[in-house]
Amino acid sequence: MSRRRLEVHAERFPLRAAFTISRGSRTVQEVVRVAIHEHGHTGQGECVPYAHYGETVAGVVATLEGLREAVAEGLDRDALAGTLAAGAARNALDCALWDLAAKQSGRRVWELAGLAAPEPVITAYTLSLDTPAAMAASAAANAARPLLKIKLGGGDEDIERIHAVRDGAPEARLIVDANEGWDAAAYERLAPELARAGVAMIEQPLPAADDAALAELPRPVPLCADESCHDRTSLARIRGRYDLVNIKLDKAGGLTEALALREAARADGLGIMVGCMLATSLAMAPAVLLAQGAAYTDLDGPLLLAADREPGLRYDARGVHPPESTLWG
Repeated sequence: MSRRRLEVHAERFPLRAAFTISRGSRTVQEVVRVAIHEHGHTGQGECVPYAHYGETVAGVVATLEGLREAVAEGLDRDALAGTLAAGAARNALDCALWDLAAKQSGRRVWELAGLAAPEPVITAYTLSLDTPAAMAASAAANAARPLLKIKLGGGDEDIERIHAVRDGAPEARLIVDANEGWDAAAYERLAPELARAGVAMIEQPLPAADDAALAELPRPVPLCADESCHDRTSLARIRGRYDLVNIKLDKAGGLTEALALREAARADGLGIMVGCMLATSLAMAPAVLLAQGAAYTDLDGPLLLAADREPGLRYDARGVHPPESTLWG
């Protein structure tokens, strides 16, 4: 009897331009791709090890390699959730198992998961942290996009940056992401200004370790938890501090937990944002299913790469389209 065969590959994808957030800048993105082969079918998944969460490419590869025998013996998604903690490694393997099940059954993942057939969703396009003048130019170049996500850093230029972006893209809806770059004083100073500038949402203004202050501070703009919310175990801690949660497959540890987190967050009265790490269409594909009905979708990772995988996701005026089965699911 043949057994499943696991492949694990670390890969590098150059970016179109340097991408900068409050924690630093990069010009290349490293990802880990997983493939599971069984009876002539192959399921794939991709993850992004994130140093901010203590992950490395080498560490994720080693973790996945350590499961080679378990995968060969039929490790399934339920057993995987009890084997690995939420994070990048579990995400890649979970998504590969979903893809393999779809390929073997001849059905799409959304059918297997009991979901409605997905439709295109409008995605944010991210403007990297830069000088106000550079961000204004970037906004103008992307002014036709309906939703722009603005990276901010907590410095005195943040208000200047927002006004510069608004001048460059007067019709676009704006959301901002501080990536934990503010403190409470900066939040109190900046949030009312962002409200006056028409910003629709602020993502993770304070460090996750310090966000208890948000329960007592005014919220002139809705707040979204990113670094503060990984999986369902995060929800009790963030209650009363945020209005939305940003669900990312790499944080949640795969589509299985991400779908459960989406339902639990909605039951808690939280809005849903579906986000991504910088990665290829293979990483975005499962998230398109998750993004159905979300208040905000941020799945622009492939648009920021110099070159995507082939075949990749399709992006047009309707947004990001669901994946073809040749890519995933």
